[in-house]
Amino acid sequence: MSSIYEPAEDSYFLSEILKKVIKNKKAKILEIGAGSGIQAQTLIDLRIPQKNLTLVDINEKAISHLKKKFPDTKVILSDLFEKIKEFPRFDFIIFNPPYLPEDKNEPESSQISTTGGKTGSEVINRFLKDAKNYLNQNAKIILLTSSLTKGINWLNYKKNILGKKKIFFEELYVWELNKK
Repeated sequence: MSSIYEPAEDSYFLSEILKKVIKNKKAKILEIGAGSGIQAQTLIDLRIPQKNLTLVDINEKAISHLKKKFPDTKVILSDLFEKIKEFPRFDFIIFNPPYLPEDKNEPESSQISTTGGKTGSEVINRFLKDAKNYLNQNAKIILLTSSLTKGINWLNYKKNILGKKKIFFEELYVWELNKK
């Protein structure tokens, strides 16, 4: 079984962006790939009620951890939107995906958290294809990607870059996406 993705530069960068972007304290928020819970904690620190959060992860260890850490939050074991049946829809969907291209030397235990497929974009492309079905009117997706991620299919989303951060071997981007 995979370990829980420990917060790294990308996690802290996304957290800083969320602090600037999330202003509506009544927003219904879905986080895909909630992992250690760093973004959920950021949202709670911003005074978003736990009952307004839905946390999703594919990793059973992460789900167990999240249920203990955020007992008043809906926590769902799911591969992206597979088990999300919630309506009304969400005002924000947050995703710090596995975005790195496949690396045969990476340990299998960490691949689920870091590897987005052969080019790095396969998981993101699956996410983008389905995400629009879960957005309220005027809702936003907050998505982190990397300069190493190739082949993202942005579909019909309107893109706005919220931040860039250079780290030693790549540049990270946080995007705000809206339905056109």
